[in-house]
Amino acid sequence: MSQMSLFQPPALSVTELTRHLRGLLEGDALLQDVWVTGEVSNFSRPASGHLYFTIKDSGASLRCVMWRNTAMRQTFLPRDGDGIEAHGAVSVYEAGGQYQLYADLLRPAGEGALYREFLRLKAQLEAEGLFDLQRKRPIPPLPQCIGIVTSPTGAALRDMLNILLRRYPLARVVLAPTPVQGEDAPPSIIAALQNLNRAAQPDVILVARGGGSIEDLWAFNHEGVARAIAASPAPVITGIGHETDFTIADFVADLRGPTPTAAAELATPDGSELRAGVLDLALRLARTAAAGLDQRRWALADAHNRLQLHSPLARLRSDRQRMDELLHRLATAAGHRLALQRAHLGGTGLRLEALNPLAVLERGFALITAADGQVIYRRGQALPGEKLHVRVSDGSFDVKVDPPARKD
Repeated sequence: MSQMSLFQPPALSVTELTRHLRGLLEGDALLQDVWVTGEVSNFSRPASGHLYFTIKDSGASLRCVMWRNTAMRQTFLPRDGDGIEAHGAVSVYEAGGQYQLYADLLRPAGEGALYREFLRLKAQLEAEGLFDLQRKRPIPPLPQCIGIVTSPTGAALRDMLNILLRRYPLARVVLAPTPVQGEDAPPSIIAALQNLNRAAQPDVILVARGGGSIEDLWAFNHEGVARAIAASPAPVITGIGHETDFTIADFVADLRGPTPTAAAELATPDGSELRAGVLDLALRLARTAAAGLDQRRWALADAHNRLQLHSPLARLRSDRQRMDELLHRLATAAGHRLALQRAHLGGTGLRLEALNPLAVLERGFALITAADGQVIYRRGQALPGEKLHVRVSDGSFDVKVDPPARKD
């Protein structure tokens, strides 16, 4: 019979034991970054938005939780019976005493192998330089022809056409229809790209499809499709799946759009911005033209003024004015000279008047002349009996000279 030890280890509470187990699990690096595969059962999504489900195989089951914020980013949500691969960290739910997987990513079973193939091809093409930024071509700002490689029956085509028509209706759109899913999709996509470049010679090509699982998008992870995009004469914009989906085609393309509609927007300018730009250019052109016309008007006016200064007409006008001034001065000088001559003539007339014998006669004097016209101005010139002619102020008469009287 065995004897109990006197030093028994202390008993742990359920909480202490659970926390110890939780610490062991969370301290294991493998269990904090683990992929688990199995079949989904008991899937539920209550009003809280969290996901609760169980994944199981033939020998065991594992409870799983995905919190709402993580679930909102999921592009794939499983249903009961689906085979999935879940990534996350293993820990203990203390209140229930259960270990469970706190999942952060879900994908359909089998995607792991596809993902490894994706990484292999990506590394190969990247090493060849197909992803280099230096080889990517610029997207034309104003494309005249836009090619589209997609399914003719998918919603992606309708959405892209609506965007192209709204933003830039001036471009011609050419569709190269092709399946975008399944085994026949890769060679059809390659042929569509080649035929589109050869027949339509577009300025840019949109390669697009809507969202889906990794299997749905696998045609765009095909090496031949990637090389056809790299060899396309026209630059290529991809719009494949949702914003979180990346394919090999996206890395090779000249530009990636997160969705088909985003790719259509990247390929075209905004029509409203173009109209605003044209109006702004028109206003600037009008202002520039008006300023140019004003400048030329001033230059023309200045040239006209300078021409007027050197014009013979200006000199002629100046000479006319000078002539008028000279004529005025001549008239003034002539008037002054005439006035002086008149004054001189008046003075001479006065002097002549003073010397006029008739004026003397007016004062009572008489002019006596002999028969031969000789003026008698001394008595000794008159002979007795001689007839003399006497002129007074109002006429003339003849007289006879009497002999002088004898003195007694």
